[in-house]
Amino acid sequence: MNQILLSIALFLRASIRYKSSKNFIRDILTNSNNPYKKYVDITIIFLIVTSIFILIYEVKHPVPKWLYIYDVYFVSFVFSIEYILRLWVYNNITESIIKEHKEAHFLGRKFTPMKVFKDGLLEKLKYIFTPSALIDLLAIFPAYRPLRVLRIFVLFRVLKLLRYTKSINQFTEVLSNKKFELLTLLFLLFFIVMTAGIAIYVLEEGFNQNINTLFDALYWALVTMSTVGYGDISPVTQEGRIISILVIISGIAMISFATSVIVSAFSEKLSELKENRIIEQVNKSKSFLLVCGYGQMSKMFFRQYGAEYDNYIILEISKERMEQARKDGYDAIHEDASRYETLSKFNTDHCDITVLCLTSSDVENIYITLNAKSISSNIKVIARANDFNMVSKFEHAGANHILMPNRVVNSMIHTAITKPTMYKAIHAILTGKSIARVDEIRAYECEIMIGKTIQYLEFKKAKLLFMGIQRGSTFMFNPSRNEVVQYGDILLVMGREISLKYFISLYNGVSE
Repeated sequence: MNQILLSIALFLRASIRYKSSKNFIRDILTNSNNPYKKYVDITIIFLIVTSIFILIYEVKHPVPKWLYIYDVYFVSFVFSIEYILRLWVYNNITESIIKEHKEAHFLGRKFTPMKVFKDGLLEKLKYIFTPSALIDLLAIFPAYRPLRVLRIFVLFRVLKLLRYTKSINQFTEVLSNKKFELLTLLFLLFFIVMTAGIAIYVLEEGFNQNINTLFDALYWALVTMSTVGYGDISPVTQEGRIISILVIISGIAMISFATSVIVSAFSEKLSELKENRIIEQVNKSKSFLLVCGYGQMSKMFFRQYGAEYDNYIILEISKERMEQARKDGYDAIHEDASRYETLSKFNTDHCDITVLCLTSSDVENIYITLNAKSISSNIKVIARANDFNMVSKFEHAGANHILMPNRVVNSMIHTAITKPTMYKAIHAILTGKSIARVDEIRAYECEIMIGKTIQYLEFKKAKLLFMGIQRGSTFMFNPSRNEVVQYGDILLVMGREISLKYFISLYNGVSE
């Protein structure tokens, strides 16, 4: 039996289709960043809403047969499949068995896969009895409702919305954070209701014809304390009315305390909810920019190029600078970009992400670079380095580009002193104050030019000045006219914007 379990586990682990299918199902059910999850959620919500509508409609109207089949069989079938899939991906018994085999072989002890298998089944059993899993299970029951009274199980489909309605989930999460305070208030409520109910029952018994049992007295105490006051039961004795006054005052105090607890909980959570909403919004984009740090360089960048970037987020560890960024009109969140948990919130699997490290600390910028590359090597990192001796460390950390503002400033100052005319020209081009501009043309975006030599490209026709080619990590300035354009090349040109658009249209047929 042990060998059979091990053979099955090894077979499933080696099966690419099984692993990819399980990972895909787990991701689409649990990962909010998965682009297909929203379609699954919308489908389930639609099934729940239509099922509830049918339940309401059939109270006074006969339900058509096709609608009955849809509700009882189709909807319940979909919910059953979803329940089974969630149970399947909850844990991985296969990996646990293989891990047990490796440990047993390494330590020279007896291989006991049955124990691991039973532990895995117990984990699934524990999941079955979790509130969300129980709701999922009871939501299936309407398929087995030959008795009309069992149709009440359809109401569990309303509770199933808790899993797919994020606002409700956030509300319950906020309340769970104040569990101790709310439980204390609940215990106090129970104590006051019991005390007032018993007192009114003892004092009003024999005088008040509406209070015949202790339950009537407790019902009156709860209704009065909630300040609802139906008026079906009211005290008739002097003592009873005094108790009513005390209960009403206690009720107002209880409601005030409960309200303040909930409001304070939401106030504490509001900032986090806003930041999560910003992250969710930007994760829907195909590409976006993460600006780490809001200092002088970040301000200069956004003042000059901010309008060109719609999808970006500023990550600032200082709350004061984060608030300043928001006052300046930028999307900023209070997060430490050097922490793994921060960057892992972003959709690295389906988005093209560029991280711009602009903090004043080289050490912090290196940590951010390492963090980004550890999450995904596809993340493009542009890092600021203040010290030239740190450049090699940035390169080892994996930074794609390294900015050295101090060296650039020194070079620009020297140029401004020794060659003022050239400085003015370069400054005008870089700041966009010149009619001409320097720009990049990516060969893979204009595939017709791939394989052609420089001399056959229509630079003169478009009135562009060709400057060089970036190929890999090497820049070839003014290359030979016989140089062949390759797929990954980036051509550097200078000219007017209209010339650039015209040139691109010559090689892909579409104006940029």
